[in-house]
Amino acid sequence: METNSIQTKPETVAVITPEILLEHWQGHRALTRRVIEAFPEDRFYDFSIGGMRTFAQLAMEIIGISAPGIRGIAFGDWTFTEPTLDHSTPAPATKAEVLQLWDVVTDYINLLWPQIQPQRFHEKEAAFGMYENTIYNTILYMIDNEIHHRAQGYVYLRALGVEPPAFWDR
Repeated sequence: METNSIQTKPETVAVITPEILLEHWQGHRALTRRVIEAFPEDRFYDFSIGGMRTFAQLAMEIIGISAPGIRGIAFGDWTFTEPTLDHSTPAPATKAEVLQLWDVVTDYINLLWPQIQPQRFHEKEAAFGMYENTIYNTILYMIDNEIHHRAQGYVYLRALGVEPPAFWDR
């Protein structure tokens, strides 16, 4: 027996809103900031395991991607200063100055985020002139990159005998 069924197009429902995505990203940034705070000042610039970069260098990579990254995400302006050979901007002289720079970038993200046009999230661009992807995937990459480097910081802290912040407390 043949039945006639009416095919309806399912409604499109956003799984995540831009506001929730920003909150998620800023939650990760807040946790990474706490990892920087927990790092002993005297080891922040020189401690390394297995030839990995120091946590100061890793933190500066995150800063160096996030600031021009949000500008590129918001406006399509992907110009940036070429990082050093170790892929990071040199760190300021003290951990307090790194944290201050971290906060400036956090405020910059919060300032530019509301200026991102909703359709922009689905546009494809070459982030930093090199990485072709949709804007939302570029944002997810930036978050993943931060998580990856924060995890290295966790390993360093444990090796130094310091209990890192709870990873789930964002």
